Amino acid sequence: MRRRRPVLVLGLVLALALCGVSGWAYARARGDADLAYAHSRDAVLAAGRQHIARLNSVDAHDVDADLAAWLDATTGPLRDELRTTRAESARVIAEQGTTTRAEVTAAAVTELDDRSGTARLIATVRIQADPRTGAPTTDRKRFEAGLTRTRGGWKLASLTAVGTG
Repeated sequence: MRRRRPVLVLGLVLALALCGVSGWAYARARGDADLAYAHSRDAVLAAGRQHIARLNSVDAHDVDADLAAWLDATTGPLRDELRTTRAESARVIAEQGTTTRAEVTAAAVTELDDRSGTARLIATVRIQADPRTGAPTTDRKRFEAGLTRTRGGWKLASLTAVGTG
């Protein structure tokens, strides 16, 4: 019994030391600037992927809802442009009757300034178009997007098609 007591005390001291070191490492990592930057980068990437897919998708049977979603995904000059051309876009989409569904197949954050709340992203997108008449088609496009952090999260401030070749 006497021999067990020092072993138990030593085990308790080691366990407390391990808890202390673990708590210190956790507190240090939680306040780590690199970790915060990584979280911002992940948020930009997720928002960029979602918004780029949204701006390349439209249901010809529910144009108004999709154009409203386009506005929700954008900010700044891009949002202003979409708002200005909304009526004409709705007319053209309804006239053509083509439904498109886009999927971002790959994306990467190329720039992120977390302090100013701006970022740039590149993405490849597969767009399936289902015309009113004729066979469905699939197209692949590349885009560069500028994002701005808003109260509602990261939103697209610019979206530019990038040529291949």
